[in-house]
Amino acid sequence: MQGFVDNIETLTTENTDFRRVLYTGKYLQLVLMALKPGEEIGEEVHEDHDQFFRVESGAGEVLIDGKRTPIKDDDAIIVPAGARHNVINTGDAPLTLYTIYGPPDHRDGVVRATKAEAEAKEEHFDGKTTE
Repeated sequence: MQGFVDNIETLTTENTDFRRVLYTGKYLQLVLMALKPGEEIGEEVHEDHDQFFRVESGAGEVLIDGKRTPIKDDDAIIVPAGARHNVINTGDAPLTLYTIYGPPDHRDGVVRATKAEAEAKEEHFDGKTTE
């Protein structure tokens, strides 16, 4: 097995896709995200997934179970399983971040250029890993 090794800051800040699955392991999944100004991930709850976010560029806010917190470059966020959450770009530049799901949430290798495309195409994890 090769695992995943790369410059995550560069990959994240250069990403323009709403969602890009980079690597899927048996227990964790690495995903890049880019939100346009005013765009949001959308409120969701992962009953059996913890989720980690790292903001690389931009500004916004995170909502976790009703609590709003401003976020910016270099901030880390952990959303525990069962918490209703959303990430919103409140700035005037793209909000770039990466997220780690534990366990995986999306099909390996999926790229969705826009939020509309992500919402239109089902892509839940099917058990197949990167390697």
